[in-house]
Amino acid sequence: QVQLVESGGGLVQAGGSLRLSCAASGRTFSRYTMGWFRQAPGKEREFVSSISGSRSTAHANSVKGRFTISRDNAKSTVYLQMNSLAPEDTAVYYCAASAVYTRVLLRTYEYDSWGQGTQVTVSS
Repeated sequence: QVQLVESGGGLVQAGGSLRLSCAASGRTFSRYTMGWFRQAPGKEREFVSSISGSRSTAHANSVKGRFTISRDNAKSTVYLQMNSLAPEDTAVYYCAASAVYTRVLLRTYEYDSWGQGTQVTVSS
């Protein structure tokens, strides 16, 4: 339904910062709820952050105060600013979109489309 392409992952030292980007297709991007999830090997995909079309936001407790989700509707892009990174943040980060719901979404099954993922590695 929606094509998503993540970028911005890489290797960073603990305490450092990265900004992930997710470029989306679709002329109605401004109405989509967007989300970020992450998955480490052998672990379930977990919620990180979500932003609604009205720019309401939600963040997982594990990243609250360190990560910030935002969107630029003119660029059809959602961002995840990650500060104070720690080794436990190491994972593949996935962008997701819902063209159906209008609120922040916290569960994987609530999203319609997924990107390919971008690797974030935080060294100690």
